[in-house]
Parts: sequence; C-alpha cells; structure tokens
Amino acid sequence: MRLTRWLLALLPLAVGMGLWVAARAGAYANDRLLVSASAYRGDWLLAIGAVLSLLACAGLAIAGRRDAHARRELREQADAYARDRRLLLSRLDHELKNPLTAMRAAVANVAAAGPDADRAAAVRSIEEQVLRLSRLTADLRKIADVESGSLDRRPVDVTALLEEAVDVAREQPGADGLEISLDLPRAPWPLPKVSGDAELLSLVVGNLLDNAVKFTPAGGRVEVRAREAGGDVVVEVADTGSGIEPADEAHIWEELYRSPRARTVPGSGLGLALVRTVVERHGGTATAESRVGRGTVVRVRLPAGAGEG
Repeated sequence: MRLTRWLLALLPLAVGMGLWVAARAGAYANDRLLVSASAYRGDWLLAIGAVLSLLACAGLAIAGRRDAHARRELREQADAYARDRRLLLSRLDHELKNPLTAMRAAVANVAAAGPDADRAAAVRSIEEQVLRLSRLTADLRKIADVESGSLDRRPVDVTALLEEAVDVAREQPGADGLEISLDLPRAPWPLPKVSGDAELLSLVVGNLLDNAVKFTPAGGRVEVRAREAGGDVVVEVADTGSGIEPADEAHIWEELYRSPRARTVPGSGLGLALVRTVVERHGGTATAESRVGRGTVVRVRLPAGAGEG
C-alpha cells in the first residue's frame, strides 16, 4: 500500500516530465539546434519520463486491484452478517413459537376446564411459558446492551466473585445431589484483580455454573478452578455431565442455538452466546472442551490488571 501511494504521487510529475521532454525534444529537432550531447541528454530525460509514467500506470493498476479486493471482502462480510441474522431470526421464531403454542393450548384448557385442579394446572403451564419468554427477551436485551453499551470498568475481585457464584449455584434446583467445589490460589499469591464490569462478569460465571448444574446428573461433580497464567486470570468451570456432541461444539456459542440434547433442558439458548459476548468485550476469550459421556470444561481468560477505564 505504501508503494502504491508513492507511485500515485509520482504520476503528475512523470506525466508532466514526459510531456515537457517530448516538447523540448521536438522543438530542438525542428530548429536543428541539437548537437549530439544535447540529443543524448534529451533522450535520457525522455526515457526517465517514460519509465516514471509506466511506474505510475502500474501503481494505478495495483491500486485498482486492491480496491476491488477490498470491495469483495466488504461484500463477503455483509453477506456473512446477513446469513447470521437470518439464522438468528429463524431460531428466534422457533423459540417463540413453542411457548406461544403451549400458552394457547393452556388458555383453551382453562376455558374448557371443569374441576379446579385442571384449571390450576393450565394456569401453571401459562405461567411457566410466560417465564420462559421473559427470560428469553431479558437475555436478548442483555446481549444487545453488552454489544452496544459501555462497560462500567472497575477493579474486580475475582476470588470474591467466584465464591459468591459457587454459593448461589449450591442453592439452585438440581444442585442437591452434586458435589460443587471451588479451587483457588490463596497464598502466597492469590488471584490478581481484573478490570471489568463486576455485574457482567458475575453473570458470566453464573451462566456457566447454571449450565454445569443442569447438564450434570445426580452424583456428579462440578468444579470451579482459577489461576493466573501469562498475564491472564483463567477461570474454568468443569463438570462430569453428558458432554457435547462433536457436531454441536462449533455452534454452542451461537445465539439461540440448542442441540437436540439441550432442548430437553430448560433454557433460552442464549447463555453461552452472552458469556462469549461479555468476555470478548473485556478483551478475553471463552473456549470449551468436551467429551460425550465424560463432561465439559469451559475456560474463560481475562486480562489481569485492576486499572479503571
């Protein structure tokens, strides 16, 4: 790109020199005033002008090709974005259609219900589907806010954040039959703080623990581990759950994606998408490793440092 700019900058000079030399050479020839030395000097200048003109034309051709390549890349990015949005809308339609269908059926049951027990069961079904829709819209709003809003960056005590998240996880439904442990470095070098939005980072860990508890059968283990590595704070949430099918691993971070196995478990399909969005906004990464029937490890890396900004 730098060479192209130089070549383009030389274009006016090259063209002007070529024309000037040609005119001067023509004038001298007409007046028959050229001597051999002058003729040699004129030919030399004419050659320089021609070479510079060719270089400038080559620069224009290179610039044109690069512009075409850049336009092609922009079109490909726009097409990819459009495909992602279409996929999201398709999944959103699916996620909204199911609870709405269930609600319509429940309303019909209420209208036709005789005994109070039947009516109460239909009302509970409606409440469950309304709660599901509320969670879905709340998660969508959170993703939109994280992508477009600014972060309230402050020094975040990761140790305290993880301790609180594990305490909450131990109280959630389905956690009674699980062993949930926390492994943190204490002395002499505890975890450093990170610069970030404490509420959003707490949401990240909470979502990972929620998934681990939901997909781990009774008698299983959920482990939360953290360490400092290479200037980052690394947090891992590991479980001995059902694991993720290899065909699904590439899609688990996508908005509203739910594997066939996950559809039997309550959820919006937005938890991991929200996790990755928040982590990347903090300059970190989120990855997962899984083996079917063995379990899953989700790993979050965040830059260490307590600076604000």
